[in-house]
Amino acid sequence: MTARPPVLRVTEHGEPILHRPCRPAGEQDFGSPELARLIDSMFATMYVADGAGLAANQVDVDLRLFVYDCPDDDGVRHTGHLLNPVVEPQTPGRRLIEEPEGCLSVPGGSAVLARPARVVVRGQDLDGNPVTVEGTGYFARCLQHEADHLDGGLYVDRLARRERKDVLRQVEDRREEVFAQRAEATEKLNWRGPVQSCTPDCPCRRLEAS
Repeated sequence: MTARPPVLRVTEHGEPILHRPCRPAGEQDFGSPELARLIDSMFATMYVADGAGLAANQVDVDLRLFVYDCPDDDGVRHTGHLLNPVVEPQTPGRRLIEEPEGCLSVPGGSAVLARPARVVVRGQDLDGNPVTVEGTGYFARCLQHEADHLDGGLYVDRLARRERKDVLRQVEDRREEVFAQRAEATEKLNWRGPVQSCTPDCPCRRLEAS
């Protein structure tokens, strides 16, 4: 087993970096060791926080990048990263799914939010190669959620005022509990090496037994 990359601090709702668009990745980023290390650290951070996706500005990095490890509604696991992601425009009359949504930067809060049931996102990998990802169901929600982050938006920004206030009350009640769980999970993360080389049945996300 290789050494686990650093687990980074997750930024929280209200911090300026979460509320402005991130800078595009450029030639100075693609293929760099720093980018590869950041991606691995983002995966490790996402796993200990029990997330399905994580954007770079959620670990205080101003870069159009997100990682994901998320199942779709058929139970198929999707794992990867995207730089400079662009969500294809939705067609009129597209089907929406209303389900609970949360965010690692809004610790302990959740609310029901309607999202399109299918999405196509185009971007680049860590070497600058073009990548197209299509998601349905829960995975589509994850892709849209993370792309929103890179534009400076959070899911709570899409809620009505009353719903947003309810989510923030949930955070006030549960924040300390959530952070205690993350601290415990950090000690148990079963890291087996770079996530990019994982097979679909890789147990990298599982925690070591207590």
